[in-house]
Amino acid sequence: MAKFRLDKFKPIVALGLFLAAWWILPAIAKSFLSVSFTEVQAPAWIVSSYLDDLEEFWARRSHSKIELIDAGQELARQKAFYQLLDQRNKTLETEVMRLESILDMPSRLEFRYEVARVIRRDLNAWWQQIVIRKGEDYGITEGAAVIFAGGVVGRVVEVNAFTSRVELITSPNFRMAASFEGDARPVVYQGVPQRGFGNATGEVRDAPQDLVANTQDPLRLVSTRLGGTFPPGLMIGSVSWLEPGSTGIFQAGTVELDERLLSLNEVSVLIPLNPLVYDRDVP
Repeated sequence: MAKFRLDKFKPIVALGLFLAAWWILPAIAKSFLSVSFTEVQAPAWIVSSYLDDLEEFWARRSHSKIELIDAGQELARQKAFYQLLDQRNKTLETEVMRLESILDMPSRLEFRYEVARVIRRDLNAWWQQIVIRKGEDYGITEGAAVIFAGGVVGRVVEVNAFTSRVELITSPNFRMAASFEGDARPVVYQGVPQRGFGNATGEVRDAPQDLVANTQDPLRLVSTRLGGTFPPGLMIGSVSWLEPGSTGIFQAGTVELDERLLSLNEVSVLIPLNPLVYDRDVP
């Protein structure tokens, strides 16, 4: 009976010894073990991602000719549409450069867009993160802004040799300065614990008392230069209701985020072309 009871507590004793050894281990050793463990896992994630891409390729090969013709026609229409948008964007860029030269204004910050594939998602109530298939080998650095067609995705929090970990805008650990479209006054955006499989949401605080939002005319929350690595004007979400905050001086409300955030396949990392100028100009 005594032997049976001793065997029963062996796993608990082993766990206690492991936790004690980890607690007294130097911080440098902990960091090395953590990085090593991630680097060992990364190749498996990358191979799995490439296998998924290969599976999608062969799945498309199985489509009929009629489906491929329809897809090609739709792609041609989209290409023509985006070509028009590109021409208009170049015209606007030229006009902006002309006005900057007339007013003797400094040029805006320029970024390089590094498109990366999402290979892993870690979505729970306490943090919301994704892993992308590019790292130091593509010049990605910690703190870099990550965006997609719908606006802000998050911020790079960890960079390894071949992968990077991105903290999503939905994560409770994510926080940034923002502003409402058409209003230069800064507010604070904060991620919140997500509600299972519901729509992605966040929280806005420190909104001025004179702002009014409703479901018929929701306010658009966008990034600002005070947001650090994020350029101004990027879409964050929409706010349909504001109410007095805990202090009673400012308002707070729920930010409805893009529903595609939790099912991203590709994202773009913003890498400044001149990091020294970027670090100097951004407050």
